[in-house]
Amino acid sequence: MKLLVTGGAGFIGSNFIRYLLRGHPDWEVVNLDKLTYAGNLDNLVEVAGDPRYTFVQGDICDVEAARGAARGCDAIVNFAAESHVDRSIADPGGFLRTDIFGVHVLLEVARELGIRRVLQISTDEVYGPIEQGAFREDDRLRPGNPYAASKAGGELLAHSYWKTYGAPVIISRATNNLGPHQYPEKMASLFITNALEDQPLPVYGDGRQMRDWMHVEDHCRACELLLERGEPGEIYNIGGTPTATNIEIATMILDALGKPHDLITHVKDRPGHDRRYAVDASKLRALGWAPTYDLKSALAATVEWYRENQAWWRKIKSGEFLEYYRRQYGL
Repeated sequence: MKLLVTGGAGFIGSNFIRYLLRGHPDWEVVNLDKLTYAGNLDNLVEVAGDPRYTFVQGDICDVEAARGAARGCDAIVNFAAESHVDRSIADPGGFLRTDIFGVHVLLEVARELGIRRVLQISTDEVYGPIEQGAFREDDRLRPGNPYAASKAGGELLAHSYWKTYGAPVIISRATNNLGPHQYPEKMASLFITNALEDQPLPVYGDGRQMRDWMHVEDHCRACELLLERGEPGEIYNIGGTPTATNIEIATMILDALGKPHDLITHVKDRPGHDRRYAVDASKLRALGWAPTYDLKSALAATVEWYRENQAWWRKIKSGEFLEYYRRQYGL
């Protein structure tokens, strides 16, 4: 198989590329990435010289770039997205462009070239909050922030291409990911790197917001399974582990690093902050998927990676990142 992976220099995309090339010696991967602030070719150093891997710098909203990268590919996996809720609140326009119009471009290219499978990576945030229980794939979408709304728009468009044109689209909705190479604006990577520097951990509001968490490698395994066994036109939740509050995650990180709990610093909550997400992944489990990490082991492995790879994240946490961090948290 030859795959086009979009957004492959980002957190989940780069983990997926490394995972596929390790496990499939006869597969080829083309990585199309715009290299925005969160795209980092350092994430792919170990595969840069692999003849099965090709990097193309380009924007999924650019038809020519997308067509050129996809030509000769059997499948497209679309990780390319603006993905940070806080940034979507400050500047929604870029999210609409990439997460909706970019999906449109990829779908048109897939139709033109006869691509046999398109996996559209979405998020559990499209459902909005749920007080109890867990969302199933046929539940109503109620996105509560511009990021979630943009992802809902992209996947609804993808689903319409399956229904209208018979495009071989599969949609996945994943919960929060932990793991290596995550840009340190996201909560887990930010808290870990701040704790390693003995800096405050900025917790929004009371910190009682609840989320599912999974290790990024379990997400990669799910995407691999959907490429091989997923049904076009179907939607699959990925996740479904017991939920944990943000304050619990912060405390677990501090305990893993032997740092004092008084590093936790409560900051003003963000607008429209959803209190709880949870998904039912029984549909994906019926295909044979199950997570290999529980929350404790996923967090421990993640903490250890950031402890051992400080050169990677220290280079990031300066310049644009530092300006954004101070503006966002006032710290």
